[in-house]
Amino acid sequence: MATDFTEETATDAVVASLADTPDPRLREILTGVVRHLHELVREVGPTLDEWEQAIDYLTAVGQMCDDKRQEFILLSDVLGVSMLVETINGRRSDAATNSTVLGPFHVVESPARELGASIDLIGDGEPCVVTGRVVSVDGTPLPGAQLDVWQANDHGFYDVQQPDVQPLGNGRGLFTADSNGEFWFRTVLPSHYPIPTDGPVGKLLDNTTRHPYRPAHIHFIVGAEGHTPVTTHIFVSDSPYIETDAVFAVKKSLIKEFRRVDDRSEAEKYGVPSPFRLTNFDIVLEPA
Repeated sequence: MATDFTEETATDAVVASLADTPDPRLREILTGVVRHLHELVREVGPTLDEWEQAIDYLTAVGQMCDDKRQEFILLSDVLGVSMLVETINGRRSDAATNSTVLGPFHVVESPARELGASIDLIGDGEPCVVTGRVVSVDGTPLPGAQLDVWQANDHGFYDVQQPDVQPLGNGRGLFTADSNGEFWFRTVLPSHYPIPTDGPVGKLLDNTTRHPYRPAHIHFIVGAEGHTPVTTHIFVSDSPYIETDAVFAVKKSLIKEFRRVDDRSEAEKYGVPSPFRLTNFDIVLEPA
């Protein structure tokens, strides 16, 4: 029997059409999306022209995506959705390392590197050494833990943003922790940088008078057998924009001092020039 599709009946009609969805989780998610989207439309009352603009905007976001850039992730980031999803899924032991957003530039497989190797293939930035351990929540070391690391260079660009300047794989490395769960690598001090503003997300920031900057950071995805992987960052404590990260990803526990070391013997120990920056990041994983 036909039912009049009115403002009052619209939501229930669409929800009813989903009743036979075989996957219960998919049915739950779609039902929630429909109810909230319909409520938003009722609340703001978009004109037909405004709705067409919204569709055009999302179309433009999709058209900006390719194998080196993910504009939808960027949109999710600047709206705080990525961090909200991470925070909800990061409800774990207080002892475990906090998670943060993946970001739009984890788009290249990181090259495997030996512990102590440099992920900087250019050598024109301030030398930096990162050390740490991967342990379980009870402090037990996790030998053989895998660490996928990537960062922007000292000018604030990732390798995929400058294919004519940086070799692919610059600022990236896949490391395996030693028998004590320890790891270390050499790099350059990353710079703060603006997220890409040449696409639809940049227009959104302009229209809302928001700045596009992220504080300096290094990305990690860390996993070990029998443990839940974590996607996280460490942030350079004296970097600009620590308090106003454009993608809301800074957590106090992830702000680290990158100490300036002016000691030749210490520099020789790590195989870097003096002075250099040194930081330590112990990563705690929760059992799966």
